[in-house]
Amino acid sequence: MLKIHPLTYNPWQENTYIISAENGDCIIIDPGCLEPKEQEHLVSYITEQNLKPVRLINTHLHLDHVFGNRFVCEHYNLGAEAHKDDEFWIEQTVPYAAQMGFQLEQNPPALKGYLEHKQVIEFGGSTIEIFHIPGHSPGGCALYMEKENSVIAGDVLFRESIGRSDLPGGDFDTLIAGIKEHLLTLPDETVVYSGHGPSSTIAHEKIHNQFL
Repeated sequence: MLKIHPLTYNPWQENTYIISAENGDCIIIDPGCLEPKEQEHLVSYITEQNLKPVRLINTHLHLDHVFGNRFVCEHYNLGAEAHKDDEFWIEQTVPYAAQMGFQLEQNPPALKGYLEHKQVIEFGGSTIEIFHIPGHSPGGCALYMEKENSVIAGDVLFRESIGRSDLPGGDFDTLIAGIKEHLLTLPDETVVYSGHGPSSTIAHEKIHNQFL
């Protein structure tokens, strides 16, 4: 069984996730660590748990989810993977950060590889299935772990809410359709780990999410 551990960083309180296998290998999801102390916190957790990062995956490439990409890539000699439809965000990271009041020295590194819809990643004796769910961001993805009854939803689905759809490439109807097709069809007991805020379950969102 895989272990999923959240770490919350940056002014947007973005949830970074560490997915670890029993052999100590781990995947870093959406490193949002912005300040040096947050980077140190990420490294400390990985070191204390005796983990070895083997992949860096982004659910999407919005600013708050990639603050730590360059640090993680350089510190652990990794390359980031994300959906190709979000690649355009990389070159916009520094100017977009400036608009938000943050001075970044460099954009995140170029992607090492692309995630694809229905791609299955074998990891630690389990599987991670990729669902491409645009609408919040063109390349937005969710990571479904069937054995663990869990899905990392990025900013697609939150507890009793959904991702905003008014940023470049966003579309409300597309987002809702994707959530209904790919997430609400998962088992009710599936735990939803979101890009911000607390976790939820598919059953809870079917009942309490006003947008669905």
